[in-house]
Amino acid sequence: MKEVLADIDRWRSEGKRVAVARVVGIEGSSPRLPGATMVVSDTGEVAGSVSGGCVEGAVVTEALEVLAGEGSPRLCTFGYSDDEAFAVGLTCGGTIRVLVEPLEW
Repeated sequence: MKEVLADIDRWRSEGKRVAVARVVGIEGSSPRLPGATMVVSDTGEVAGSVSGGCVEGAVVTEALEVLAGEGSPRLCTFGYSDDEAFAVGLTCGGTIRVLVEPLEW
């Protein structure tokens, strides 16, 4: 989380809203461990990482939806899918759970 604090501070000083996405659980192989954090501003700026790139775009979309909507937190699950070749997932074969919520202070 420390690596994104400067970005959060800058965005907040610019009057932007911020969503925080954190890895809260993993199963099998995972590119990042629980606690890995990404933040997204309401203008689409991104700092940090929750997956090393393989599901980052989907997490940004979820974060922007949280900020645009009622602000309810979302628990998102990303994993490999044999049934959907183009589904967002982890090529390493594991599953990650990411909690996306607005930053309130």
